Amino acid sequence: MNLHALLEARRDRPVRIGIIGLGKFCSMFLAQARHTPGLHVTAVCDLELERARANLLRVGWSAPDMSAATFARARAEGTTHVTCDAHALIADADVDVVVEATGDPAAGIRHALACFAAGVPVVMVNVEADALAGPLLARRAAEAGVVYSLAYGDQPALIVELVDWARACGFEVVCAGKGTKYLPAYHRSTPETVWEHYGLTAEEAARGALNANMFNSFLDGTKSAIEMAAVANATGLTPAPEGLCFPPCNTGELAERLKPRAEGGVLTHRGTVEVVSSLQRDGSAIEQDLRWGVFVTFEAASAYVAECFAQYGVSTDSSGRYASLFRPHHLIGLELGISIANVVLRAEPTGVPSGFRADAVATAKRELKRGETLDGEGGYTVWGRLMPAAAALAAGALPIGLAKTARLKRNLPAGAIVTWDDVETDESAPVIRFRREMERAFSPPAGAAASVSGRAAPASRGNDERQR
Repeated sequence: MNLHALLEARRDRPVRIGIIGLGKFCSMFLAQARHTPGLHVTAVCDLELERARANLLRVGWSAPDMSAATFARARAEGTTHVTCDAHALIADADVDVVVEATGDPAAGIRHALACFAAGVPVVMVNVEADALAGPLLARRAAEAGVVYSLAYGDQPALIVELVDWARACGFEVVCAGKGTKYLPAYHRSTPETVWEHYGLTAEEAARGALNANMFNSFLDGTKSAIEMAAVANATGLTPAPEGLCFPPCNTGELAERLKPRAEGGVLTHRGTVEVVSSLQRDGSAIEQDLRWGVFVTFEAASAYVAECFAQYGVSTDSSGRYASLFRPHHLIGLELGISIANVVLRAEPTGVPSGFRADAVATAKRELKRGETLDGEGGYTVWGRLMPAAAALAAGALPIGLAKTARLKRNLPAGAIVTWDDVETDESAPVIRFRREMERAFSPPAGAAASVSGRAAPASRGNDERQR
């Protein structure tokens, strides 16, 4: 609770920040960084330099702030150096922390490893990289003596915070997750159809410079699977055998619905992750929805605690034993400074993987033909399905983070989980080698593919429309 005081103490020696990937997330951070004591963005890296400069100007950076010709000059003058060379930023910028926000899992892993080698902590905005190989990245960071952290402001870190709060209070966490806009038909959405689901025309989206693949990933279930994999791997919560069910739910119903099925809820087991929908299955809007927020449900350990819930107006289920806490919004990059301050000033992450419990795997959106090339997250060919890690490994499922540019060796029906055997892969590629190493290092124990109820987790192809 004293982060502001710690930052104030660094006014004359600000935390030096390097940013790799200046899209929307970090543009939002930059808009706030100028108003946060004790922070200085020393260097920004983006492959598109003009876009980076335009984004800096858009959020309030003036031209002199970008005038430094070298990293050393930027440090001396308190200005910001703009570059397209990420490895030069890591090696030469002399920063206290690097924010990786490229959204490319291979690049994210590569940049994180370079930071660890240089002794620089990493805030991983790139949740795609974390879902693909976060447990091994966290181990490598610990071996290097630096911090690896999820990014505050993004929903996974906020969910991890709620889980930590509940456990620190002594509550058993029953479920944690977030809200989103969901209908089963969205799994088939493509960059061509995405805007109609948002009530926009293609022209309106173009004027707003909106990325069709990114927004389609939010809609078709991929981003939810990736983010819940990150949450599970950071908290010890485990996915249901069928993955995410996206139950329609308003904020007042969280405790009633996000409890075990045996007690009237929708959960297969206690200690899981879920995403709730802001739409009824008929497409009608839910009032007091949680589309932009995060939640945790937890249980009273005694009748006395349940009485306390009632006495203090806690939102509970009909029994009064299950309770919920939620946050209605997340502010994306506007909140990123919380991670940076924690990582540098306290040497603490705002969420870090502690095991391999969940995976986001590629699933066919339509019938796919031999010879087709998959286009990855938010594209035309596949969407990301959440699976328990043991089940994904048993199925040989291809992670969604490796589905871009993979070429099919056989035909696949709509709804099929894509496997490693279904695609041509280059096992010598660094990102594939790293993922394979992660699988070996964190492979769940034999028999872990079974659910807590004893039923086998899905290890073959399917077309379950409840899954997002």
